[in-house]
Amino acid sequence: MTEAYAVPVPKGYRVGDWEVREPLATGAFGSVYAARRVGDGPGLPPTAALKFLPTGTATPRRLTHLRELVELYRRLRHPRLVRMYQTLTVDDPGRPELDGATVLVLEKAEGSLSALLAATPRPAAGPALLAQIAEGLAQLHGAGWVHGDLKPANVLLMADGSVRLADFNMAAELEGTHAYTPAFSTPDYTPPELLWTEIGERGRRIRPSADIWAFGVLAHLVLTDSFPLPGATSTARRDAAAAYARGVDELRLSPELPDGWREIVRACLTRTHRQRIGGTELLRRVTAAAGPDRRVLGLPRLRTARRMRTARRLRRGSVAAVLTGAAAALAALAYGINVWAGAGGTGGGTGSGASANVSAAAYGASELRTDRGVPPAYRLLIVETAHDCDQKEVTPVLIAAMLKVESDFDPDLSDPDNNEYGIARWTPRVLRWWMNEDGTPGETVPQPPFPPAESIPAMGRYLCWIAPRLHEDLPGDRQVLIASAYRTSYRTVNATKGVPPDVRGYADHVAHFLEEYAPDGRK
Repeated sequence: MTEAYAVPVPKGYRVGDWEVREPLATGAFGSVYAARRVGDGPGLPPTAALKFLPTGTATPRRLTHLRELVELYRRLRHPRLVRMYQTLTVDDPGRPELDGATVLVLEKAEGSLSALLAATPRPAAGPALLAQIAEGLAQLHGAGWVHGDLKPANVLLMADGSVRLADFNMAAELEGTHAYTPAFSTPDYTPPELLWTEIGERGRRIRPSADIWAFGVLAHLVLTDSFPLPGATSTARRDAAAAYARGVDELRLSPELPDGWREIVRACLTRTHRQRIGGTELLRRVTAAAGPDRRVLGLPRLRTARRMRTARRLRRGSVAAVLTGAAAALAALAYGINVWAGAGGTGGGTGSGASANVSAAAYGASELRTDRGVPPAYRLLIVETAHDCDQKEVTPVLIAAMLKVESDFDPDLSDPDNNEYGIARWTPRVLRWWMNEDGTPGETVPQPPFPPAESIPAMGRYLCWIAPRLHEDLPGDRQVLIASAYRTSYRTVNATKGVPPDVRGYADHVAHFLEEYAPDGRK
């Protein structure tokens, strides 16, 4: 291990239920290692990425931010944000360099957007990828945080092809309209109003609109393989951003940018933060532009490599660099750490040779049948929505069965006579109460169309709220009763002591598809 590592940890070191394996990467804020589970901790995956945070801190502000960072990871429970399984503290007085270190046990990635762009400068899955990134931003902002450093290296690509936003080292919790982040982000993705701002006692003042600007830059790069502002270097592009903000120059987007995306990028890259599109509206537009097949990406096959000395080996256009890159090494790009392991670093994680091309049609096969017509575009969203609920009756099968009966999986359903819209047949005034992940109602009544990325998670939240409110002694299938309460109310189901007469036809159809979609008789 080289002294350059912020937190040097020997291979084989045990912490909690984990054994440290190969080093992934390091930086000033911490060091990341691959790990395998050797303990019997319930609900833990077989492999993970361990992020060791330093035991010491230079300033009280940084110590405060470390506490906030750990708290943020504890609170994140969204499908587009990297998951933290545990927080550990090293108790090892014999190793003073490790004793007291905080360890974040995180999801382990198969790759990053940086690596994907280096292998294929314009990935075919670009629109689908951007839709998931926009969803992640909406989830983070909805939780009251600003990312502060959105860029390709901080977008994880998982083994199932889904996206996670990662590296919250510069994330900051909102205090009204603003937050304070402890450091500067990458210049290419920093809005012009923040390029020369000073850091005060509380850090640099930042708004969610900074993430929106970064998304616009990232979208232009993904779709055209070029930055939206001219210049051969980051410094030149920074100066071009400043000139644009002052009105000295115009924004000249690439002619290769598709028309639908051109307006989205322009709405992100406005001269001032006040003109910038909001996160909710951005998600709506990006979801519409991405089209129906936007849930799961196909990633390159990743094989184990013996050595990767530096990220610069992933040169733009070098397909071989990614195809021979270790999955664990690629993961380091997305954990926000920019110094690679030294010459002795090896790959060889447990994912050696495993294909990352998990098709949308096969996602969640153990929980939801793949041969009964559930559209591949919605499988990932259905399964992850069910996982977000702690009520055992709210399963992928129940959500899929209800979507089938509600709309036949039609995302554009419009029934003005009943004031119901979208794949889950939401009434706008009812959706308002379930549209936010934190359980708070929306500030205004939403207006249709309602995209599946909004409608399906809202359905899951409502079902999760309904389930414990139904009386335990009600006769009949518990899942059918929950579905009936979705159509009427839990009070009506409790009062009628079962399925209300006016929704029996609906309930019978749900019961049919509960059987139809259940793998091996499970629901």
